[in-house]
Amino acid sequence: MYGPPRKIVHIDMDAYYASVEQRDDPRLNGKPVIVAWGGTRSVVCAASYEARKFGVRSAMPAAQAERLCPQAIFVPPDFIRYKAVSRQIRAIFSRHTDLIEPLSLDEAYLDVTVNKQGLGSATEVAKAIRASIRNELSLTASAGVAANKFLAKIASDWHKPNGLLVVRPHQAAAFLTSLPVTRLPGVGKVTGKRLAQIGIATVGELRTAPLPVLECRFGQWGRRLHELSLGIDERPVVTQRPALQVSAEDTFESDLRLDELEPHIRRLSEKTWRSYRKQPTRVARTIVLKLKTAQFKTLTRSLTLPTPPATATDVADIACGLRARVDLSPGTLYRLVGVGLAGLIDAGQFTAQADLFAGNELL
Repeated sequence: MYGPPRKIVHIDMDAYYASVEQRDDPRLNGKPVIVAWGGTRSVVCAASYEARKFGVRSAMPAAQAERLCPQAIFVPPDFIRYKAVSRQIRAIFSRHTDLIEPLSLDEAYLDVTVNKQGLGSATEVAKAIRASIRNELSLTASAGVAANKFLAKIASDWHKPNGLLVVRPHQAAAFLTSLPVTRLPGVGKVTGKRLAQIGIATVGELRTAPLPVLECRFGQWGRRLHELSLGIDERPVVTQRPALQVSAEDTFESDLRLDELEPHIRRLSEKTWRSYRKQPTRVARTIVLKLKTAQFKTLTRSLTLPTPPATATDVADIACGLRARVDLSPGTLYRLVGVGLAGLIDAGQFTAQADLFAGNELL
């Protein structure tokens, strides 16, 4: 049984980092701007829409971006400034609702089922927010308005940049029907391929698939897929999202072999441990090693322990040991390494789970 529809707005700033740079330096207006650190090892943090026309995208190697758009202007990122502007954007959101779920510096969900300004609809709230961002900050934002989070997020991407799309409850099914299933949250390449194997490529086709078939093939996730195909998403806007993972990573000046990574893994383990210790009420048991090859293939290896690690040295020792589970050739070169602590939960929750399992051993 599902409750009455919420009114959700998803706000997504347009080419955020690049737009801030263009705003603050008028010489960059209308120019292809790429936000990236200098050097051959850099990746693109953001690209203006003028640069995107040439195929430049975030996370692309900067060298490739330069080949695609030789006339691009490269600007080093200034995250202190981007965070300051993000706080100004958040203050505009707060004029309308306290139910704000930030996803990053440049996007957030807002529950405006009841709004502070007494505006007559969620659409009016979205228009007011976009106008305030434009008039006060000289930036543009796109917005999606719907009865739930996943529809609002899809809608905000529909008319970018500087667009607004409203998906009313009675329009949801028709809006979704022709979309590829990969537009649904949680459906990546692997799940998309598995769905394609049973003849499902669009949300409409997913909707007509028998629920028992989906549950047989995907377990509980099959029911979730069925609900999404119907436009159902009951997730609330969560104002405080506790971190599920802390990590640190580094890109090298020159590619390194696996057996040369230990000093870097130990240094990153110390950095990760310092971040972890800032959350004294949270514990983690899973240690993650992340690697990226010179060919930009990313792989991770992880180990879940029966008890949380006690020191940074524990983390480093295990992360170094995870290299043994990398099955690429010894001559493979790596451009990036990262160390993370994953699956963070409240310490009280972990204690309760440990007591439960300890009690089961006596049964």
